[in-house]
Amino acid sequence: MRIFVFEFVTGGGLLGADLPASLVREGDMMLQALVCDLAAVAGVECIVTRDARLAAPSLIADFRLVYGPAEFPRVWAQTLAQVDAVWPIAPEMQGTLDAISRQILAAGPRLLNSTPAAVRTAASKLQTVRLLADWGVPVVPTFGRQDPLPMIPGPWVLKPDDGVGCLGIRLCRDRDALCRYWDQLADGRVYVAQPFVQGTAASLSLLVKDGEAAVLSVNRQRIAVMDDELLLLGCVVNGLGAADARLRRLAGDVAAALPGLWGYVGVDLIVTTAGPLVLEVNPRLTTSYVGLRESLGVNPARLVLDLLSSGLPRPGLVGGLAVDVCLEVADAA
Repeated sequence: MRIFVFEFVTGGGLLGADLPASLVREGDMMLQALVCDLAAVAGVECIVTRDARLAAPSLIADFRLVYGPAEFPRVWAQTLAQVDAVWPIAPEMQGTLDAISRQILAAGPRLLNSTPAAVRTAASKLQTVRLLADWGVPVVPTFGRQDPLPMIPGPWVLKPDDGVGCLGIRLCRDRDALCRYWDQLADGRVYVAQPFVQGTAASLSLLVKDGEAAVLSVNRQRIAVMDDELLLLGCVVNGLGAADARLRRLAGDVAAALPGLWGYVGVDLIVTTAGPLVLEVNPRLTTSYVGLRESLGVNPARLVLDLLSSGLPRPGLVGGLAVDVCLEVADAA
């Protein structure tokens, strides 16, 4: 099987624009982990496009350098025509992952990711939370600009509806401060508001197929606040130990509510004393993938490829070693 691994930031998605060093590092971390895992699967050959401004990492893959935005469509189409499957690593914001997924399916290769419909739903935090709430999934209360905000005391969080990671997230000291800041925004993006929930920032790494899910790891996220902005410092894969019954049930409900989810999926949540509350669903590879193989002692890419011909793996994978994955949170001036 010839697999095109397309990492958006380093693979040509930002040709013609500046390359933020932190995003390049994060993208390369995921790219290297995935290609190394795929290369360890017998019969798999990887093809990778690469922004020519970046050095190619030492990987067992066919790297195809792209030198400018005018050249990218030709290399993209040529590569799609020569592979059996494509595994995209791209953000949902501004419809990026949705558009890439639709192009892949139109060209003919197998998409090793969730369907475009599932990606479109998950790209909106507000739409996702409302859908999950209708399924009875416990969620963090989330409000759009036209929704009346309840008089909940304490801090509130304002974030882009289609944001990724902690980019663009602002912590406001109370509801009134949030409303004032919201009124001042003029960047054209859609934002949502959430009351700040006390608890442990966490995520689930899941395998999903046909509306069912298997939990691979329960990860602790390391988040800091600087100048009223939230920063993702990294995560500890399997840092919260084995999934309890509530988390396994939650994972299954998320998969059932979004039946187009497939393969590796991340779920961000807050673990409170009363139980877990979902923040968002990430229908793509997340940074937690970087530490999965070391944590579990099994090849997660092989588990995803196995979904092409079989069902979900047996329970019992979760609860491996805690593996720290660190991120760069700022770019050099």
